[in-house]
Amino acid sequence: MEIAIVTDSTCDIPADLVTKFNIHIIPNIIVMQGRSVEDGTGISRREFYDRLPEMNPLPTTSTASSGAYQKLYDELFKQDIDQIISIHASSILSGIFNAASIAANDFGERVHVVDSQNVSVGLGFQVLEAAEAVQKGNSVKTILASVASVRQRVRVVAMLDTLEYVRRSGRISWARARVGSLLRIKPFVEVVKGDVKRLGDARTRRKGINRLRNILLDLGPLERLAIMHSNAETDAQEFLASLEIHPPYKPFIVNATTVIGTHVGPNGLAFAAVIK
Repeated sequence: MEIAIVTDSTCDIPADLVTKFNIHIIPNIIVMQGRSVEDGTGISRREFYDRLPEMNPLPTTSTASSGAYQKLYDELFKQDIDQIISIHASSILSGIFNAASIAANDFGERVHVVDSQNVSVGLGFQVLEAAEAVQKGNSVKTILASVASVRQRVRVVAMLDTLEYVRRSGRISWARARVGSLLRIKPFVEVVKGDVKRLGDARTRRKGINRLRNILLDLGPLERLAIMHSNAETDAQEFLASLEIHPPYKPFIVNATTVIGTHVGPNGLAFAAVIK
């Protein structure tokens, strides 16, 4: 049985792994100064974060249409694919899962749409688990069980440089009334069952990075690890080097997609970890 893996551009999987595991990605949409572009085209991530503080109004984001998913599913089935597993960003934080689900209705039980209950590499690790299981020749049932296992064990924790972008995005209800950016604190957040929760603050960036390291090290042995950042590459590299841990899967560093960066702002630092 031929099985295809589909996801969306919030997964933050490095391009070499996308190619290696033949993962199909639908780009989301970012709107800058009245112009809509697909995530990953028209502007690099580095340039986006460099320009973001000066953008007025702030960019907005939207999901690809259900028609885009329907078209991809149809194309894959015409290529002799038997089943599709389509894994997407948290349904609480985005309409992506809903768009994919609507598209899947036209294909009956041949398309399995999964809510990752996460974002960025928290989603990406579930996609990679599925893609690797496909290459091993596993059944759909086994693959979905493996993905569910990773979903239960993945942790995504981030230190933001400011709450201002989260507040202005309007996506997180508790952030609307917070004034953390005015106090120059470094807020901590975690994705928990698909939603973003506060984990407190740090008074300085250095203290924040140390706290992020302690949170990660306290998780115990890891199966997978990625460090995410929003134009804070030096901090990300130093952070990874300081950990001195070597999980079975080689850790990687990724500059977070612009669709996520719009809502968190520049100079963020985060990790996604799958606990053994």
